[in-house]
Amino acid sequence: MKFDHHPFIAIWETTQACDLVCKHCRACARPLRDAYELSTEEGKSLLDSFADGGVPLVVLTGGDPAKRPDLLELLAHGVSRRLQMGLTPSATPLVTDELVRELGGIGLSRLAISVDGANAEVHDAFRGVSGSFDQALRILEVARRAGITTQINTSIHAGSLDRLPALAELVAEVGARLWSVFFVVPTGRATPGMLPSPERVEDLLEQLAEISEKYEFGVKTTAAPHYRRVLVERAKQKGTHVQHGVRGREALRVNDGRGFLFVSHRGEVFPSGFLPIGCGNIRREDPLQIYREHPLFRSLREPDRLQGKCGVCEYRNVCGGSRARAFALTGDVMAEDPLCAYQPLHDVVPSALLRRKAERS
Repeated sequence: MKFDHHPFIAIWETTQACDLVCKHCRACARPLRDAYELSTEEGKSLLDSFADGGVPLVVLTGGDPAKRPDLLELLAHGVSRRLQMGLTPSATPLVTDELVRELGGIGLSRLAISVDGANAEVHDAFRGVSGSFDQALRILEVARRAGITTQINTSIHAGSLDRLPALAELVAEVGARLWSVFFVVPTGRATPGMLPSPERVEDLLEQLAEISEKYEFGVKTTAAPHYRRVLVERAKQKGTHVQHGVRGREALRVNDGRGFLFVSHRGEVFPSGFLPIGCGNIRREDPLQIYREHPLFRSLREPDRLQGKCGVCEYRNVCGGSRARAFALTGDVMAEDPLCAYQPLHDVVPSALLRRKAERS
């Protein structure tokens, strides 16, 4: 599936306001809301566009979407349009027990909470606010009792490489359905110094694959699509089928701009939140039209345009490398992913691929 008609998932950054001070924050969040955020009516219109365009999954994120007083109204509108609505609030006192129960009452599909360490000392240091870890566990427990499916998001950086086993135990303990592991992209507050080596990333991906086989919850990655190559290789060895997260093969090819669309708090459309190349604004254009027709989105759905070893890799259709990280570190969105240690079987571009590239030039 190339996702040419509509994305598999659309993310709306409802606000950049947030009371946490996370070391890696993509949005460089601040305490107060931006006066130019999309209004309630603009937000509803955006959700209508997603519903009319057949987008399966929509996630409201931030900043902290709980900073918006119209959050429940927006989510209820999305649910009324039969969208599967997800929410990723910050773990702060703004997400009260009452709010969580109301989220369950309106039919929220999934609540995702970030947890970056198996204890308060580690997590709170990364998130910049004391008490955030306890708030995260409280929210997850209330959501469980309210019947809301939960997800834990974890950011991986050079200082967190030994935490996977303990975090996996925590994910299982709180009953989360999915563990979404984000590999840091140097954008926003994140710096290149936060990146692990390609070899350590490879080791972490193997660990995640083993964890996915050991526990009942699903495991997926963000900004590390080479995890799918690891899954494919392991499945080949075992003669089994590849699964990815909880949606299986349906999500296997999603990448920046390929099955993925991001709308900023001001309505700007990007291939992902970590790939800050603006392609239009929903205040002037249909977001689905931007997704289908903008040259950058179209090129991101053509793996044969990839450069370096990503361009010759036999897994380029299922992986494609992190386009966001390639852009952040090289300035070229189609460059090879600097955090992939895999060496493709072919060290030269196959002749058929050369012909296809020549036809486009």
